[in-house]
Amino acid sequence: MNKTQKSAVFYLVMFLLWAVLITYAFLTMFVITPKVSPTWTLLVPFGVIFVTSIFWVRKKQSPAEVRSDERDDLIKKRAVIASFVSAWILLVVASVIPAVIVGDDGSVPVILLPAINISILMITIPIYSIAVLIQYGWRGKDGEK
Repeated sequence: MNKTQKSAVFYLVMFLLWAVLITYAFLTMFVITPKVSPTWTLLVPFGVIFVTSIFWVRKKQSPAEVRSDERDDLIKKRAVIASFVSAWILLVVASVIPAVIVGDDGSVPVILLPAINISILMITIPIYSIAVLIQYGWRGKDGEK
């Protein structure tokens, strides 16, 4: 796996951890009452995974490994375009859904607008990572068979 693929996997893992953390926080705030302190039960495993994955991404396979080549740059460029297009589509959808839900006479709290934008940003990160991994074809080292 080259550095671009490792970074894409790192972003996906961090997104999944973020999703678990947000889901758990939502559940403990509104649905269930935790029996233990949620801070330590979540932060310690996430911290360990985060630190070990940073070392995994930074580790080179060999001293002769290049940082990136033209193919890596093209893959990153296409993934950014896919992420950008998905962000615009999600922004349009996020603008239409509240209007459909609350109707013409309803109102949307202002506090929801930054939350919607941040959520869209967080969704575009795994879209970028998935686009990178799809272009490499989930193959072995450097996308080769």
